[in-house]
Amino acid sequence: MYHTDMLEIVTIGEEVLREKAKPIKSFGSELRILVDAMFESMEMDNGIGLAAPQIAVPKRMFVVHPPDDEARVFINPEIIETSQEVVSYEEGCLSVPGVFSEVVRPAGITIQAQDLEGKAFVLKAQGMLARVIQHENDHLNGILFVDRLPEERREQVMKIYEKKQKNKRRKKTV
Repeated sequence: MYHTDMLEIVTIGEEVLREKAKPIKSFGSELRILVDAMFESMEMDNGIGLAAPQIAVPKRMFVVHPPDDEARVFINPEIIETSQEVVSYEEGCLSVPGVFSEVVRPAGITIQAQDLEGKAFVLKAQGMLARVIQHENDHLNGILFVDRLPEERREQVMKIYEKKQKNKRRKKTV
């Protein structure tokens, strides 16, 4: 069973974030409880998306709730089409806390997935919803937003992240 106080969001360096997540085969009450806990944890950390690997559950599932849009669950998702048009937008990640960078992604996507009952659906998304879906879907394939950055920018972002983590640890020991 999952309880929200147990859902710790893992950060970069944890192996589960680099693994390819496994398909979900069982659609029942345990999955529903996990999804509810994921939404609660995501909102408590002011996130707009959360993938199961980010809570150390290597399953192909994520939840999203972008501003001005509805909360959605994607189980066993697959992006089946991307637009030719690309856009740049500043992204952050609950698993790489405290750092942000511009990431270029397709402006629109078509995704197929299953809902909580296991029913298949297809969704066309644009704008922020498309971006959040792509970001969370990357987590299911062991990809973090920093991996999408040019090498020089990725190194800068990771130095900023490491410095923030050092300062955080230093504050805890004082």
